[in-house]
Amino acid sequence: MFYDQTDYAIRFEWGLRGLEALAPTSDVIIIVDVLSFSTSVEIATARGAKIFPYAGPGDEVTAYAQAKEALLAGKRPGEGDLSLSPTSLLVIETGARLVLPSPNGSTLSLAAAGKAITICGCLRNAEAVAARAQNVGQSIAVIACGERWGDFSLRPSFEDMVGAGAIISYLGGNWSPEAGAAAAVFEGARNRLQGALETCASGKELIEKGLAGDVALAAQLNRSQTVPILQDDCYIGV
Repeated sequence: MFYDQTDYAIRFEWGLRGLEALAPTSDVIIIVDVLSFSTSVEIATARGAKIFPYAGPGDEVTAYAQAKEALLAGKRPGEGDLSLSPTSLLVIETGARLVLPSPNGSTLSLAAAGKAITICGCLRNAEAVAARAQNVGQSIAVIACGERWGDFSLRPSFEDMVGAGAIISYLGGNWSPEAGAAAAVFEGARNRLQGALETCASGKELIEKGLAGDVALAAQLNRSQTVPILQDDCYIGV
């Protein structure tokens, strides 16, 4: 099937296939993984840390962290002091270097590297990300990472559509119909973001694991002015 969104400056798609479709005609790619990669990256870089996305084989991640002279994050609290949990990163030290494995956010970040200016966005920095993106490019692709079903196929997720829609709502220009749909979902949830994230499938899963604080952090709209930009192989906040 022929896929063409080049008539639009602001475009929206899902997952790796969506990124691959939009990247060739994009100046800027915004990666959105609200629960929890993008939120974690924003919190850590806002505190002056450098975040290395990692999506390679699990048995090689320790060697990768050593090569980068970086700490290695656990998946969730209990696997180390720092983890993919945004709450755990509230105490990360300025100047820390952290490898952050993630099957969705890291994978798409590294897939976007070298194809366009790559930014990590979430609800917490939506307006700042939009402003930065339009300062550095004209054709902007907003990519929602989504989650995975048991067979590893893409599961479009409510929280990532809301996060992408939040960023799109602050982007001026010609929206694709898909981008407009994401913005409409955000506007519908805007006045109840925490409740919406707490009751969506991903939010409920985290709460059941005792991570309600992560959901609450992720639901905070425009709390931060930090824009994490992928420089070489790590995110740095600007």
